[in-house]
Amino acid sequence: MILLAGVAAGALNAVGGGGSFVALSALVATGMPPVTANATTTVALLPGNATSAWVYRRELEAFARPSTLGLTLASVVGGAIGAGLLLVLPSESFDAAVPWLLAFATIVLAFGRRLTRALRLGAPGPAAILAGQFLLSIYGGYFGGAVGLMMLAFWTATTTLDPARGNPLRVIQVAAVYLTATVVFLFAADVLDQPIRLVALLIGAVIGGYAGAQLVRRLPASLLKALVLTTAVAMTAVFFVRAAR
Repeated sequence: MILLAGVAAGALNAVGGGGSFVALSALVATGMPPVTANATTTVALLPGNATSAWVYRRELEAFARPSTLGLTLASVVGGAIGAGLLLVLPSESFDAAVPWLLAFATIVLAFGRRLTRALRLGAPGPAAILAGQFLLSIYGGYFGGAVGLMMLAFWTATTTLDPARGNPLRVIQVAAVYLTATVVFLFAADVLDQPIRLVALLIGAVIGGYAGAQLVRRLPASLLKALVLTTAVAMTAVFFVRAAR
């Protein structure tokens, strides 16, 4: 089950985001504590994101300012801080926050494009874009649900980058967030205590990340978004029910 969840998560992350919903839910369903499951999800999905980034390497399209390097640095630092917050804050805080984080991410999935059009107030400077990227990366290191889609929504609102052409940049920036978060989790969390689950999810994510990136141009965008959104709504409902118990 975890291997198949990894394939689905890697594919979803490659085509539009939302893979962490599937991976986190699968690990929690097997009895893994939510904080450990979240850290394991981040570590296991990194190779899948890196695989997708390699497939997309020749299609990268970025904005002139800030530079891709500056954006990546903001993602790297923010991801490390978010991972540290996950480990420092009480696990009860994460357990209580997960349903609301899922709900917030689901709203972004469903209405992100409309919200960005409604909130478009002009083009901010590079510093503001970097600050927004930094805050999103902290969220990505702490939880990560739909962080790539949030990045696309943010870039759509603040730059002239088209969401469709921004997918390769999204994959690369999510990989940057996962990279430093993974380093933190490997040294400070207990993700290595259950290696079979970690390896199964990781292998599945690599397979799904490669296949998803190859198939992304062949599937209708509306179908992909519908699949991700359906998963997000279902997982949000499941975690709210668990919290109520």
